Amino acid sequence: MGSTSSISSLLGSTSASSSLDLSSLLQAATGASSTGIDVSSAVAAAVYAARAPERQWQAEQTTLKSQISALTTVQTTLTQLTSDLADLNDLQGSLSARAVSSSSSSVTGTATSSASVGSHTVSVQALATTASWYSPAMANGSAALGTSTLTITSANNQQTTFTTGSGVNSLSALANAINASSAGVSASVVTDATGARLALVGSNTGSAADFSVSYGTSGASAWSSTTVASASTGLPAGSFQIGDGTSSATITVNAGDTLATVANTINAQGLGLSASVVNTSSGAQLSISPTGSGTVSVSNDPTFTLNRAATATNASLTVDGIPLSNASNTVTGAVAGLTLNLQGVTPSGSPASVAVSADTSTISTALAKFVTDYNSALSTVSSQFTYSSATSSQGALSADSSMRSLQSTLLGIAGYTASSSGGSASSSSTVTSLSSLGITMNDDGSLSLDSTKLQTALANPSAVQNFFQGTSLNGFAQTFSKQIDAYSNVATGTITSEVNNLNSQYTGLQSQVDDYESGYIASQTTVLTAMYSKAEIALQQLPSQLKSIQAQLNPNSSGS
Repeated sequence: MGSTSSISSLLGSTSASSSLDLSSLLQAATGASSTGIDVSSAVAAAVYAARAPERQWQAEQTTLKSQISALTTVQTTLTQLTSDLADLNDLQGSLSARAVSSSSSSVTGTATSSASVGSHTVSVQALATTASWYSPAMANGSAALGTSTLTITSANNQQTTFTTGSGVNSLSALANAINASSAGVSASVVTDATGARLALVGSNTGSAADFSVSYGTSGASAWSSTTVASASTGLPAGSFQIGDGTSSATITVNAGDTLATVANTINAQGLGLSASVVNTSSGAQLSISPTGSGTVSVSNDPTFTLNRAATATNASLTVDGIPLSNASNTVTGAVAGLTLNLQGVTPSGSPASVAVSADTSTISTALAKFVTDYNSALSTVSSQFTYSSATSSQGALSADSSMRSLQSTLLGIAGYTASSSGGSASSSSTVTSLSSLGITMNDDGSLSLDSTKLQTALANPSAVQNFFQGTSLNGFAQTFSKQIDAYSNVATGTITSEVNNLNSQYTGLQSQVDDYESGYIASQTTVLTAMYSKAEIALQQLPSQLKSIQAQLNPNSSGS
């Protein structure tokens, strides 16, 4: 469009005999020494200028994001500080931690905060033990087992059986089957110079966890043999296994032995069994029944007698003169809040002295953590008002009045005294301020902890606890925590309110940017693209038009 007026102006001031400079004409028409328009660049430049309001809004968004990030960081440090104060104000927290010491290695212990400070006398006469059994040695863990049944009988007469010779064909396979069961027994194969043995150990200590084991057919209340012609009938040679639920024996039958001979052999084994010959209308049978509460098991397959190595027993001890029996070597309930770990038998006449005291190490750690987290919170807040020569500015929250108020609140803790908290400490208390604990404020507002002075104060741990917790949780910890909570509370705190407000502003600016883009910028881009494209087409046609004009103005010219 501007090209046409420029051309007209040039043509109007040019005589027919004058010579036209086409390059100058094109430059006047296009504003450049070369023909054509870069439509994309031209549109981009125009749109960039149109987006000036957007850049202002986005700059404001950047500032808002910095402020939100700074506020979130401050809130995080305050949350950690209030967590420390909550621990110091907790009746079951670090200030109530207990340490346990013992005069004997035979007894150790731990205590909860509910344990009273004091000393207890403990004598251990016997430790709680587990039951254990083992089998005779076999060649190795893979040695074949016959078809039979291993029975584990608990102290309350509950039985768990494992059939061998059908999938469970070796000691190793039998051990795996036992471990996969709920028999309450741990099984392993122990190998030494004599061979491999099956070892069974109870999972728990105490007499209630005792068990017995036998290898043979499952126990029954009675057993009868097949019928033979008569009691005097001679039997073929052979052998079989017999058990009473606890012990077993191999019965050898010689050729020609009678049922009475076999019965006498069984009765001579000393098992809890009674064998006799019973005559029936069709012949005679060998009958076996238990003599007590045991069972009868008979097997024709190879078997072995398992040997008891230990019986499960309760621990026997006295605490402060009171005799106790405990199923395990971990004793709870003898003293409220105190757990005794029995390691061995105490020498006769030399009981262990077990002392419960305040855990000053845990208390020291908790106070050191409080000091560290306080310094972190104060440093984070104060950094907002520190001038940076690199950026020639202060922090993102330097103009935030709530941060100034928070800084004053943090710095104000040094002036707290127990007497100002509504009687939170008794007049006899030796701890009335942070400085009494060795916690002092430096020139920059940070805190320092004098560990030597703290240890002196911890000689009276109840006074330290009273300073922080007061007579009814109204001491330093609660007072300071409430002041900080006004800023850091995630639901109602000042910081949360500010963050929500800043997020709302950010969202509002983003809506302005989005609307401006979808409305004005989109339409302007379309209009400008069309306009510059049309101008580009006109400029592309200009050279041929100028040649035509040149030919008309200079008919004698031979130029191309």
